[in-house]
Amino acid sequence: MPYAEDLDPSDSVLSFYVTDLRRRREAAGITQRDFARTALMAPSLLNKIEAAQRLPTKELSALADEKFGTGDHFRRLWPLVIKYAYPKWFRPYVELEAAATIIRSFEVQTVPGLLQTEEYGREVLAAGRTNRDEIEELLNGRMGRQAILDRPKPPELWIVIDETVILRRPGCVDNMAGQLQRLLDVSGIPNIVIQVLPFDVGGHAGVDGPFTTLTMDEGPNVVYVDGFLKGQILAEPDDVRTAERAYDLLTAEALSISRSVDLIAKALKELTP
Repeated sequence: MPYAEDLDPSDSVLSFYVTDLRRRREAAGITQRDFARTALMAPSLLNKIEAAQRLPTKELSALADEKFGTGDHFRRLWPLVIKYAYPKWFRPYVELEAAATIIRSFEVQTVPGLLQTEEYGREVLAAGRTNRDEIEELLNGRMGRQAILDRPKPPELWIVIDETVILRRPGCVDNMAGQLQRLLDVSGIPNIVIQVLPFDVGGHAGVDGPFTTLTMDEGPNVVYVDGFLKGQILAEPDDVRTAERAYDLLTAEALSISRSVDLIAKALKELTP
């Protein structure tokens, strides 16, 4: 593990962020332990952040600006840090997702990342990885993406999930219960729609796998198609029309919004009798 003193701020956005954070903390005469205490985190975690071994949080960025009198310096840097935590092939999608006015997603195995809890997301990421640092970095990035739902004018989010999603348990029962409760909590938000595609539908328009359509306020709409190793962004008009029609068919075959909520609530009740 590199020491914070050895970091070159020109190496990456993260390196610039953490070296600047450390420099301003020391200039303010605040020890790492005291700043960690104020940030409600373990000193060991702050040490890893300042060594670029963990990603900073949005809350830490706001606290740094407050304590060091830096305006919105760290808050403006934070989205860039999060963006570059993703693999290069995924970064264009993150930018498009943040700019979309309507996001329509179909998932067959897991809850979409924009609605995952931290505990659920960690288990999903851990299933295919053994590098703990990588898991935490990707998790922080995934949680950071959810900030678009807290904007004054958030995108319209429409989710269709296969019934498998609410029955499959990544991790322990408590993690899954928390995730199902999260779905129930957000189902009442006006800009979020959740539908469940039940098993008895049989064959459907999404049998080829998960995908997401993004409606942009300017420029052409796009489709993101998930893959085994990496996904791809499609912008050809014919591909977009095909995906949008498939999504329309999925919403028509899925349970109504109220029945979907009832099915999720039933799954939660069975987990926590």
